[in-house]
Amino acid sequence: MGKKKHRESHYRTSRRFHQDDDEYSSALPSSAFDLPPPPQDDDDEGEEGEEEEVEESHEKSKHDLGSDTDTPSKFDLYQLSVQSPKGDISYMLKFFLMYVGGRQPLHLQEDFCGTALLSTEWLRSDPRRTAVGLDLDLESLDWCLDNNLSKVGSDVSSRLSLFHGNVLQPYESRLVCHPPKIDFIKDLSLDYSIGSQVQSGIPTTMGDATLPARDIVCAFNYSCCCLHSRKDLIAYFKHALNALSRKGGIFVMDLYGGTSSECKLRLQRKFSGFTYIWEQEEFDVINRKTKISLHFQFGKKKALRHAFSYHWRLWSIPEIKDCMEEAGFKSVHFWMREMPDTHLHENADEYTAGRDVKYEELSTFRQRDAWNAYVVAVTNV
Repeated sequence: MGKKKHRESHYRTSRRFHQDDDEYSSALPSSAFDLPPPPQDDDDEGEEGEEEEVEESHEKSKHDLGSDTDTPSKFDLYQLSVQSPKGDISYMLKFFLMYVGGRQPLHLQEDFCGTALLSTEWLRSDPRRTAVGLDLDLESLDWCLDNNLSKVGSDVSSRLSLFHGNVLQPYESRLVCHPPKIDFIKDLSLDYSIGSQVQSGIPTTMGDATLPARDIVCAFNYSCCCLHSRKDLIAYFKHALNALSRKGGIFVMDLYGGTSSECKLRLQRKFSGFTYIWEQEEFDVINRKTKISLHFQFGKKKALRHAFSYHWRLWSIPEIKDCMEEAGFKSVHFWMREMPDTHLHENADEYTAGRDVKYEELSTFRQRDAWNAYVVAVTNV
């Protein structure tokens, strides 16, 4: 990537995914700018004039992106500019078959799921699949019900359970979507415990429901950086481990880093009708914390500032590995991808990651300006 068109000798490569592996392999993962180049309109800059700033609002919006008078939903914008669920699913399937094997993964849990776009996409291609989504933001879960699930059939929506709660206390999370109705799925049953919080036979918390053991648990879009202490990180990894099947399963998360991750940074990418802006404030080297804000610009007249803001603890790869092993995972694997040099793009109109460089499983990786990683933790194999 960047100025180099070849792999250098310091990359210790053991495995690589090739573009022709399957229909999803050309799609890249969802993290930040790690997306294929988006389609653009020639006139997306809009007219000259005073910029109108629109601060993030908690009012739900269902406006079409093509509207000239209304600000689109921040969740629509996020899904279009940040997420690429087919790419994530492609990699998760390959990781599972590579490290577990012996069966097709059918049951997914998406932690920090937001609008559960990944879970919805997971359910589309196989009627045997189920998904569990967990998030602390009730607004995004409600938006999922009104938008993502409303666009799919009842067969898909009935196999998704959404829970509102903290990933550190998953069993106390509250059900916001009806539990999966999977009676028609061969050799699969779903039982519900009868407790004080069960109403009319329907569980109201994750702890009430006996859900299928998950084959895959994931936490994408750098969500584990929301956990600031080692104690909390290990506790979360233990919850993820406990949700996985005793026949073998994987936990997959993503991480970013590089020298550019520890300084003030502003990057942008153009999409049809809007520009997506990633802004990183100064980095606290003692506590390894930073603030990330996502903005959306509509031409030159309007901007949705601070649509999403995060206070992150940027974990290192060795820290993640140590915490996963302490939580009880049997093995941990790292799939790395170098990103374009941010210094060459900071003042450019667009920061774009190409398709030519794939993620590779590595045991050593020299520091670069920017990189993304999949971290895959495996259990009971």
